[in-house]
Amino acid sequence: MTAACPGGIEILPVDGKASLDRFIRLPMALHRDDPYYIPPLLLERRQALSAKHNPFFAHAEVAFWLARRNGVDVGRISAQIDAQALKRRPDRTGHFGMLACIDDPAVAAALTATAEAWLKARGMATVMGPFNLSINEEMGLLVDGFDHPPCLLMGHDRAYLGPLLEGLGYAKAKDVFAYLSPTSADLSPAILRRVERAEYRRITLRPLDMARYDQEIAVLTDIFNDAWSENWGFVPLTEAEIAHTAKALKPLIDPKLVCFADVDGEPAAFLVCLPNLNEAIRDLGGRLLPFGWVKLLWRLKVAGVTSSRIPLMGVRRRHSKGILGAMMPFMIINAVRKHALARGIRSVEMSWILEDNLPMNNIITSVGGVPYKTYRIYRKDLA
Repeated sequence: MTAACPGGIEILPVDGKASLDRFIRLPMALHRDDPYYIPPLLLERRQALSAKHNPFFAHAEVAFWLARRNGVDVGRISAQIDAQALKRRPDRTGHFGMLACIDDPAVAAALTATAEAWLKARGMATVMGPFNLSINEEMGLLVDGFDHPPCLLMGHDRAYLGPLLEGLGYAKAKDVFAYLSPTSADLSPAILRRVERAEYRRITLRPLDMARYDQEIAVLTDIFNDAWSENWGFVPLTEAEIAHTAKALKPLIDPKLVCFADVDGEPAAFLVCLPNLNEAIRDLGGRLLPFGWVKLLWRLKVAGVTSSRIPLMGVRRRHSKGILGAMMPFMIINAVRKHALARGIRSVEMSWILEDNLPMNNIITSVGGVPYKTYRIYRKDLA
């Protein structure tokens, strides 16, 4: 049902293919003059926001809305209640996401009020976000680093959105960083000397075995769920989400850009580095037809891309406090860095990293990483 708001703004629920397509395309219009914005693939966005294709919907209630004024779409927002998150933290926190709008406080107010009312009617006491749609997908609002294009599976927002939210009573809950590092950066001599010490010979590095892809993904997920379990906001991946993500990312996987560290033959750590798909789709306008497929395949498989992203890395908790755990991140980063450099990849984004995860921030800066983007999670109490 359409709701009328002050300022001639209408809020319309997204309730079909046509309105969902408008919802997906809206940021393209808002960023038409932004040289750093990269339109996402429309097919991928339709599937990500579809209950039929995205297993997140199996444990979450989700709603989408468009804001419209004088017959023109001027904003969008989503609201989510994630049963997996509430099971882990029964704190009555709901989420918002997919936020995009023109630079108008009235439009932002109408959108957030709609999401807040929906969450409050379902018993939520706090709203937090943006999550697009979960913390295991895209998360955070870009608040610094607008002069660089977004990397694979990372967001890009207008600079005015943060102040608009803050003007509506939203406050920072947490910042996360994206680091940029040249693949040419070697480990320091001091770290190399430590890596070569005898006790680290218990550690064996190996690439992903594509012949055992499903089993390798299961091992990776087991390490991830253990390594990240104490992190702020952590929500474990379900089996369906694991299978979905593994299938979606398989075409991008270079097995030498995925590294496992085994300690005495047991998997103990991992790192996943992915070619930056955004670099390959930057001028496709979100479309793969009629010739987008050809350009995309050529750029990924023949010409190659020169940038990449490390979205996942983890060390089992029982090793994380010891000397082996301290060295494994450097060893797997160095192994993947060498292959990336040989493949023609010149830079890697490491993201996202919690602002207060000091050990990981220190590791990344010590291998040449420079923080170049900041994404912010906002929260607000629902009175």
